[in-house]
Amino acid sequence: MRFSAVAAAAAVLGTPCACAFSLSPAQTQGRTASALFASDDSGDSGPAFLRSLDLEGLSRAARGTAAAAALAAAVWSSPASLIGPSGLDGTNNNAIVASVVASAKEQASGSGSRVNKDAESLLRLGLPIKNKEVRKIATLVEDTKYNVSSKRKSAAIDNVKKTRTALASQKDKLAASCRDAQVCTDIVKSMLDDLDPLEKSVKESVDYLNGSDQERAALDKAYQVQTQVSKKLSDLEEQMVPKGYVTPVPEEYSDLPQLKGRATVEMVLKKADGGPFDVEGTNYPQAKMVMIIDGYTSPVTGGNFVDLVQKGFYDKMQIQRSDGFVVQTGDPDGEAEGYVGTPSKAVGKGKHGERIIPLEVFLKGDEGPFYSSTMEDEGRGGEATVLPFSSYGAMGWARDEYEPDSGSSQFFWLLFDSDLTPAGKNVLDGRYPCFGYVVDGADFLRDTKEGDIIVSAKVTEGADNLVQPK
Repeated sequence: MRFSAVAAAAAVLGTPCACAFSLSPAQTQGRTASALFASDDSGDSGPAFLRSLDLEGLSRAARGTAAAAALAAAVWSSPASLIGPSGLDGTNNNAIVASVVASAKEQASGSGSRVNKDAESLLRLGLPIKNKEVRKIATLVEDTKYNVSSKRKSAAIDNVKKTRTALASQKDKLAASCRDAQVCTDIVKSMLDDLDPLEKSVKESVDYLNGSDQERAALDKAYQVQTQVSKKLSDLEEQMVPKGYVTPVPEEYSDLPQLKGRATVEMVLKKADGGPFDVEGTNYPQAKMVMIIDGYTSPVTGGNFVDLVQKGFYDKMQIQRSDGFVVQTGDPDGEAEGYVGTPSKAVGKGKHGERIIPLEVFLKGDEGPFYSSTMEDEGRGGEATVLPFSSYGAMGWARDEYEPDSGSSQFFWLLFDSDLTPAGKNVLDGRYPCFGYVVDGADFLRDTKEGDIIVSAKVTEGADNLVQPK
């Protein structure tokens, strides 16, 4: 078993780590780094210079420098040790080129001053479409949401006016990019109809005393209408995905489920003791979350998840990890650490017969995902993934830290904090697949604890996009 730099950094700072061989913060107090090694059968406990490192001698400055990395690094994979071969490759047999970004050298989204944390916005940006007009409109709609939520009322009103002008002037170009022009024409009309009550509500909030109940009610109404506009914008952009578009996947993975598009999954959780979920002082008898699973960027990972949901695999399963960084589940009862099923010939099976899926990473500018390696392995560290881990409730597939092809059924929701795990600057982007986001009910994750139970998980939309193995 190899020494984990994550375990070391986490232990130095007393930070939780999911590494199977890390020690608890209490166990590391006053010890040297040698205590952070786990020995395998050979008795090797790591390099001598690391064994002799005195943790207490670290300077305060060094601790501060390491803090961000350790806090981000604490969201590693599950401790499952599932083994599968790596180094698989395949050719691109898809005639339609994904145009999700401008440049393969585009850097990660966390490098700017404003990190995009909006799950629906990130999903729109992840669509394989090319339409400059709709992206300009999307920016206006997203800015409206930001300005309403931050009470920048004049800016919000200006955004609404610009959105109205853009929709009215570009409606023909927008419709021309759609699979069904009439559907898009109707969506644009509906969006235009919503802009009037949106602008009215924001203007009403201006007339009320700052912080008053009346102001809050007006802004709440504006936010609700803006949310409707955003959802319709998503429908509009999804209509622009070319007819017949399929994300290219190597032929050797055709014996695994694949998601050709997107699916919506609804999950209901309950407390193990029957108590309520407390979300900012409000109690709820159950937690209900809606997730969009993205098969455009993660066809194999997304297909595996949707397949397991349809099989009822997650029903009645407990939450197995909740540490402030991630909420994780997917490890079934018994010795198996994942779903036991027919394995892929290319990837193989786990030590207890688990169906294994390959690591799947889709970087911006590429025509499709690459498999069985991280972006660092590919010499592309720092580039941006199509779907980044930058939204609260971003969904990632767990795997063994040193085995890229070792994931089976365990997944996690990232409890994103832009101060701790900025997009593109964490240990997740390009190393673990982000295969979807919670788009409704993500706040329930704040009070989801180990032992809480998944009552049910159901595919409510997009089930027909799941393609079973040949």
